[in-house]
Amino acid sequence: MSAVEVRALAAVQRNLAHRPGVLAGARAMSHFGEHALGWVALAGAGAVLDRPRRAQWASAAVGAVGAHAVSIAVKRVVRRPRPDHPSVRVGVSTPSKLSFPSSHATSTAAAAVLLGRLTGLPLPALLVPPMLLSRLVLGVHYPSDVLVGAALGAATAQALLTAQDRHGFPGGDR
Repeated sequence: MSAVEVRALAAVQRNLAHRPGVLAGARAMSHFGEHALGWVALAGAGAVLDRPRRAQWASAAVGAVGAHAVSIAVKRVVRRPRPDHPSVRVGVSTPSKLSFPSSHATSTAAAAVLLGRLTGLPLPALLVPPMLLSRLVLGVHYPSDVLVGAALGAATAQALLTAQDRHGFPGGDR
């Protein structure tokens, strides 16, 4: 991996990881985002509580899982190993040794775009940066992994929204 990315990753850890609550918060975000399950649970709660828009909430869950699946497919093709450098501390276990793209970043960006459209809230701006930063704080991704993952998630969500708009999905023309 490029020395620039290793230095950037180590700098993030050096400047943030020691601050109170940062590692615990990053680990909590890691567990929430694992396999997009936190986003599925959140969308499921929305579907239960907001019956008139149940289909849109379900679509957000499907979109987050779909984006996660796309990231896994890309990981298996690219096969970039996770960070392994003496200046980088790993703060959480991972289900695979593959790094690119970050599946957490991908599913979070997709969920944020879809849930943001559904709720009218600026969720991409609120949710994506902390998740991306958490993956660096935990030392499990390079900066390019999280940036490309976020772009892939946003593109996946936009493709879903475009398809919904084209086919008259309820709420798709918002």
